[in-house]
Amino acid sequence: MEKGRDNGGNGAVTERIGIIGGGSFGSALADIIGTRGRPVSLWFRSPEAAAEFNATHENRKYLPGLTLSSNITATSDLAEASRDCSLVLICVPSPYFRETARRLGAWMREDQMIVSTTKGIETGTFRLMTEILAEEVRCRRIGALSGPNLAKEIAARKISGTVIASEHGDLIATVQELLSGDYFRVYSNPDVRGVELGGVLKNVYAIATGLATALDLGDNARGMLLTRALAEMSRFAEKWGADPLTFLGLAGVGDLVTTCTSPLSRNFRVGYLIGQGKTLDEAVREIGEVAEGVHTVAIVRKKLAELGIRMHILEGLHALLFEGVPLDKLLRELMNLPQMEDVEFGRRP
Repeated sequence: MEKGRDNGGNGAVTERIGIIGGGSFGSALADIIGTRGRPVSLWFRSPEAAAEFNATHENRKYLPGLTLSSNITATSDLAEASRDCSLVLICVPSPYFRETARRLGAWMREDQMIVSTTKGIETGTFRLMTEILAEEVRCRRIGALSGPNLAKEIAARKISGTVIASEHGDLIATVQELLSGDYFRVYSNPDVRGVELGGVLKNVYAIATGLATALDLGDNARGMLLTRALAEMSRFAEKWGADPLTFLGLAGVGDLVTTCTSPLSRNFRVGYLIGQGKTLDEAVREIGEVAEGVHTVAIVRKKLAELGIRMHILEGLHALLFEGVPLDKLLRELMNLPQMEDVEFGRRP
């Protein structure tokens, strides 16, 4: 195990920070904050998992082999993890997000700050995570954290960067102060919807890229896929009120490239396994963790007609995953679509 992960921070500020979700990313963020000398409450759904963490300071399920900061205290009591914290970061999968936010809403105050790190869209309502927070908690200051953030690399202290998006400058400053350091850099963006959509949509294309990699379609195909993916993401975001230029940043192209090229990405691995001949159910079971892109394909596909746009790669994935269209037929259809303009934004009258 790795030892000596605390540097004590500046020792001046003792306000507790709450992190809701004891998965890989929540634990990695808790370690950054704890290592900088701040006390952290890390919420686990399971009392047994919380007790094990407190005994070992290791998240054996998600980050095995790393001893995390001694300033982290695990709990399975949601009120204890959040009630007296100046800032709460919520890091639970999107299917459980509203339930968790609603429970937090029972005791969190208006003067507290809350940030979502979850990359997803709610089934049925088509709400982004910050929109759910606005409905369920009283906190006035809400933000979203997103970027090319593979948790295992962050926990191993490899150089990484992220984006904090909010309409509130003091929330942005607080998150930057808490998380910025020698190996983790935090940029800002006021376009909350664009930053969230970047984190949501790139998961779809990670599945497609994993599939292309397993099929050995080649580097040219991968380059084309990533570029057209960015075009589709920007097209969707603009129609839904976001700034397409946000997708040129870390929360857009940065997250897209990382998620679509790393075997650490759950969504990439799902696509890769399908490309090797496994069914969707078999691939998801083998991964053993939530692959948000699978849900996103189904949810976004239903929204396209309403927005009046096409997203050919996403639609093709939907046909493959949920409609039983054979892969060879799908590839032929995608390659024989009408020719399109390469760059959609920037040369408008």
